[in-house]
Amino acid sequence: MRFKITLIALLINGLSFAQDGHLSMYDAAPLYLNGSLTGVFEGDYRFHGQYRTQWKAVNFKPYTSALISFDMTIKKWGIGVQINNFRAGAGNFNVLQGLISAAYYVPLTKNKAHVLNFGLQGGAAQKSLEYQLLSFNNQYTMNNGGEFDQTISSNESFGAESKMIPMLNASAMYYYSKSGSKINPFLGVSMFNLLQPNESYFGRENKLPLRMYTHLGARINITELFYLIPKVLVMNQRKFHEQTYALEAGYFMKGSETYLLGGVIMRAKDAFVATIGARKDRFTFKMAYDFNVSSLTNASSGRGGFELSLTYIHKKVKPTNYKNCPRL
Repeated sequence: MRFKITLIALLINGLSFAQDGHLSMYDAAPLYLNGSLTGVFEGDYRFHGQYRTQWKAVNFKPYTSALISFDMTIKKWGIGVQINNFRAGAGNFNVLQGLISAAYYVPLTKNKAHVLNFGLQGGAAQKSLEYQLLSFNNQYTMNNGGEFDQTISSNESFGAESKMIPMLNASAMYYYSKSGSKINPFLGVSMFNLLQPNESYFGRENKLPLRMYTHLGARINITELFYLIPKVLVMNQRKFHEQTYALEAGYFMKGSETYLLGGVIMRAKDAFVATIGARKDRFTFKMAYDFNVSSLTNASSGRGGFELSLTYIHKKVKPTNYKNCPRL
């Protein structure tokens, strides 16, 4: 039985990682994607919030993801903080993360068009599980044609309901920031879980494996009013590998001084995602919906997840041009 419950816990953890790592609008939350993007925006400070609900079609308790972040610039430094919370499953498996983020900007040319950023994030994560809400084989009875009776003791012993682990991430980012350029490419690499802490609830060794993101793309300015951003995200963690391909578009409406945003995202063998949004003055709003195309399609009827993001950037002074990454 212990082996079975451990397996269930690992599966839950795998699903929570999928929830954690599968924000469809992954670059709407720059600190979450790559710590080197801390402070990379036109303005003085930035607030961001994002929320996602997933698998409501196949689970009576949908998985939820929520995050908030704040970052600002101090000369060539960017500093920030982010709080993330992910919840999954009947046992309310929950991951709460708090991270402090710092980045340093290195202009590679005199005109500051080519920029290389380095980022570091550190903090802690609390992983908790309400195992009392779980059902076990020996709690199954033949009453009423067969049911689980959670008043029956499961005879299982968990070492703890909560586990605190340290977090350390590192990243690097290159981008071409020259405004008015026809093409502005970018390339970023992020390494998560550098400390590989032990996350076992049973006092055994179960190290959190390294996770790596590689993302690249380019902003292509078709006209002064219309641009396209083709982009790719590759994720690796131990034997897990996933590729995400996306195309984002923006059109500036002169009369209302508003950017209309939209795009499509394809996670290979998993989901097709449609996004829409708008950017006006200091606010950027986006929303997305996942259409499931994986092997769960028969159960989900194609329904996946719904996601919202909102960003506010406060502007007082005109920033230096090397702090502007055209991908954002």
